[in-house]
Amino acid sequence: MSLEAPALTKFKPGSLPSNRRFTISAAGSLSLIHFRRTASFPLPLFSKQKAVFRSGSKVPAVLEKNECAVTEQTDTPVRIVAVVGDGSVSPLKCATWQEVMLHTVKRLKWVDEGYEMVVFTDNLSHSSDQTVVNLQKELNHADILLIVAVTDQESVEWIQENSRNVPNIISFDSSLNLLNKLGGTYVHSETKGTIFDKIVGVAQPKKANESVEVIQTVSEAWDRHNSDDIRFCLLVIINAYIRPVPTLQNLRSKGFSTLNCMVQNCGPQILNCLLDPNCRKALQCLNQCSPVDQVCNYRCIASYESPNLEAFSLCVLQKNNCLELDAKIPEKPYVPPMAKFRGKDLSHKTAEDLFVGWLGSLDWSWRVVAGQNPAYDQFPCQYQLFYRGKAKGSFWYEPVFQVRTLEGRLVWRRRKYRVKRDKIPGTFYFTVLDNGVVSKEFWTIVYVSDDFSWGLFHYHGAARVAGQSYTGAVLVSPNGAYPNETERIRLVTALDKCGIKEWELFTVDNCSCQDPPLGIPEGSSLHSTTDVKDQNWSCV
Repeated sequence: MSLEAPALTKFKPGSLPSNRRFTISAAGSLSLIHFRRTASFPLPLFSKQKAVFRSGSKVPAVLEKNECAVTEQTDTPVRIVAVVGDGSVSPLKCATWQEVMLHTVKRLKWVDEGYEMVVFTDNLSHSSDQTVVNLQKELNHADILLIVAVTDQESVEWIQENSRNVPNIISFDSSLNLLNKLGGTYVHSETKGTIFDKIVGVAQPKKANESVEVIQTVSEAWDRHNSDDIRFCLLVIINAYIRPVPTLQNLRSKGFSTLNCMVQNCGPQILNCLLDPNCRKALQCLNQCSPVDQVCNYRCIASYESPNLEAFSLCVLQKNNCLELDAKIPEKPYVPPMAKFRGKDLSHKTAEDLFVGWLGSLDWSWRVVAGQNPAYDQFPCQYQLFYRGKAKGSFWYEPVFQVRTLEGRLVWRRRKYRVKRDKIPGTFYFTVLDNGVVSKEFWTIVYVSDDFSWGLFHYHGAARVAGQSYTGAVLVSPNGAYPNETERIRLVTALDKCGIKEWELFTVDNCSCQDPPLGIPEGSSLHSTTDVKDQNWSCV
């Protein structure tokens, strides 16, 4: 499913590039690197043909605000109306589009309480007169109209008649007669294959080019079919045509000051990177990604990791913060930790034992069954290793996981996090230096079953100098299998505490996991007060 080209050819599912990355023009001034559960970081643009710095590049439209259209009064609500086909089913594990949009209402509030979204179905002929009046009233002061799976001709005509004054309209999987509009201008497109070749309309060429950039970014994000990217589509439009979205504005380059900082402080690291084939490939790969496409950026860094790339990012970002970014760990949603385990109040030591899990009986603590974050929680063959270190009070977490590189190879990756207790048992701060960038995360043990048959961990995180923040959750079990049906009510309840619907989870591929690089340092210790009693899992 992708953004429809109004009145012309419709984009078909799967017609975008197979890696589903956002397409940003070569004039974009930022690229972004993304790490395993650490945030991406922007880098100065490198030429596709040869690695040379370029200055004076244009900020991508998805990060730029339309000076004429954007309202600077951030206390004014952003009003969004969603109209979905009555009974229409989404690709998100067959959840209805109405369910998906109602959940998006809540997720938008986590970003900004000023985002007001209401959801209607297109079953207008069978709705009460008051429902129709309410929809008309909402459309009269809407900033964005989102139309999903609306094909009924009577509904199409009603929407056309009543949405004339809405400045931004986007339509997915709906009638071609429903035109897209951005910044008050209808956008018409002609396509060849999957690339916008021409934008036709009353807009000037510069404005038309910006519109197609936004459309491409939104279209490719929507086509990934996950709740994060659905919300992201709306944030891109808000940022470009209504008012700045801090999480997107934070990724904008500082221009000459960034380049000057890099050259003055990191000359040797830059040179070594350019002379290293893997480091150079990583930067050239990142040049093809949108600064806000975490999936694309992570694939680049995971495919071409190297010591020189780590040294480059450590100098440019972590030590000198040449991009002058300062991301914060998100405060929402608030997720409470489990209060009791096996009938007793949860203590700090017991909470650590729950993380340690099956390590000792098995070669790992947990295996990831599924995750919510589309960038970090869906890699194949994810193993978690939690253990106590040699030093008093030390606790460590090492995820081991597979990545399919851009060259088609399956490679194992491993990270190492320092873990510190927070004040409330079951909550922890994680810190990792990942490829030169420090990421800090706040983890919550939402639930672990008494028999250790499954658990749910939630996290909020940010890489300050990368300008990126994120949230996610992982469902774990000893063998990577989904909890049985008798546990379904407990699972749904645990997910609800995180503000997550079961249909948001990505199932991890645990089929081909030969020879994972496991093991923990000699002298490490495991459980303190709680043991895994059910040994039936030890044969998996």
